[in-house]
Amino acid sequence: MPKKHAKQASPCFVFNYFFCQKYWAQNMWGSALNDGSPPVLYEWLGYFNAKCCHNVFPDPSLARFLCAELTRGYFLEHNEAKYTERRERVYTCMRIPRELEKLMIFGFFLCLDAFLYVFTLLPLRVLLALLHLFTLPCCGLRGSLLLQPAQVCDILKGLIMVLCYSMMHYVDYSMMYHLIRGQSVIKLYIIYNMLEVADRLFSSFGQDILDALYWTATEPKERKRDSIGVIPHFIMAVFYVFLHAILIMVQASTLNVAFNSHNKSLLTIMMSNNFVEIKGSVFKKFEKNNLFQMSNSDIKERFTNYVLLLIVCLRNMEQFSWNPDHLWVLLPDVFMVIASEIAVDIIKHAFITKFNEITADVYSEYRASLAFDLVSSRQKNACTDYSDSVARRMGFIPLPLAVLLIRVVMSSVNVQGALSYSCLLLFYLGMVTLKVLNSIVLLGKSCVYVKRANMEDKLFERPSTAAPGKTPKTVPPPPTTSTTPASPPIPEPNSDPDTLTPSPPATPEQKEEEGMEGTELKHRTPKKDLLDVDRFTICGNRID
Repeated sequence: MPKKHAKQASPCFVFNYFFCQKYWAQNMWGSALNDGSPPVLYEWLGYFNAKCCHNVFPDPSLARFLCAELTRGYFLEHNEAKYTERRERVYTCMRIPRELEKLMIFGFFLCLDAFLYVFTLLPLRVLLALLHLFTLPCCGLRGSLLLQPAQVCDILKGLIMVLCYSMMHYVDYSMMYHLIRGQSVIKLYIIYNMLEVADRLFSSFGQDILDALYWTATEPKERKRDSIGVIPHFIMAVFYVFLHAILIMVQASTLNVAFNSHNKSLLTIMMSNNFVEIKGSVFKKFEKNNLFQMSNSDIKERFTNYVLLLIVCLRNMEQFSWNPDHLWVLLPDVFMVIASEIAVDIIKHAFITKFNEITADVYSEYRASLAFDLVSSRQKNACTDYSDSVARRMGFIPLPLAVLLIRVVMSSVNVQGALSYSCLLLFYLGMVTLKVLNSIVLLGKSCVYVKRANMEDKLFERPSTAAPGKTPKTVPPPPTTSTTPASPPIPEPNSDPDTLTPSPPATPEQKEEEGMEGTELKHRTPKKDLLDVDRFTICGNRID
């Protein structure tokens, strides 16, 4: 080599040269030789263009590199599908708060309707049932039933309420409050988390206890009964409602201690517990049924927290002799708890729908499913009461909460004199008016949601009488006997000859894999319709 050409090439030039040569040979000339299409000229930092494409490289320099970095471009339209999907995800996250709050508000008024039913219409229904029971023998109607099944259930609910309220008088709320206040902050935080778990367990088993009592008391006599009797079921139901009411009282006392603490440290820790819920829910796989269960749980939790906050305000106002100035001291903390609950629900649902690619329209389906329960319970052939259907769907059982609220109100408010009883009567009439108006508005909205979701035909379908999880037995057809000898199978004319060849015997590893797949398919839970999913139904091997 001549001396004037012996200048050593820079490493950047060598890298660009060999890399571009390899890329040119594999992509450009390869595409031209394989499919006959002309080679495509790519631009590499401004070094390749239509005029300079034959291994002619300008001298690399820092100025050229910076110029290329400042002037290079790209086209998002080349990957239009991906960016359109990302934009739709952003729009879905923006729609989640609005759609979620629509569902939450509708579910809140459903829980309120079931809760007001216990205070307003249930006492009137119990009085009508008792009047019917006492006047029926005087009318001489011996052939007819003494009470209808719904009247029997109403009387049982009334007896449970009366017995549990009388038993709650032996529980001292003030002693429980001071006992909890004497504990440390960390211990109270652990106790509050344990109470939340216990509340869910009580709700899951409590509605089964009440349903078992109602069915045992109203089961037709001509059937063979395999139950332990009405009285044992009634005793179990009374003890369940009593224990669940005490559990909620401990929750209210713990929350009251958090409100009355000087540095509000316990209240801050309890509010941070809601944000820990985001970590445990967001980064998990969710299906539509699991998200429906979580939405119902959030509705029930939000309504229960509102009632607990009401109890805390009543107890604090009683301690300060109903001074209205103290109410303005409590309201900032109350609004802070409510705001944190709403923010956590929005963030949690927004990221769950984002990670699992669930659209925001699914909340309209959830709202239609809840509306279907309300509309179906108003029919003549309804198989359950509306308050019981809400309890099964959301896990909200109003009886223990109602017993506790009556106990707190009666201990906080002194009713003495004719004026006090007149005010109590006016308050009861106001609650009845609120219940009737709420029921009318909810029923109208529910009819609109059911019609919009095209679920009107399901209203006239009769529920299946088979037990859940059991399939009807089918009788196999008798084997056909023939005297003609068995003929070999004739292959189809259009069949693939490769499929007619016998397959090699399976190896032990393949047999083991097939066995594992078979057991996995056997234990896999089939997908359920939203109307078949309640709060504690296992969906996809999990309960949310």
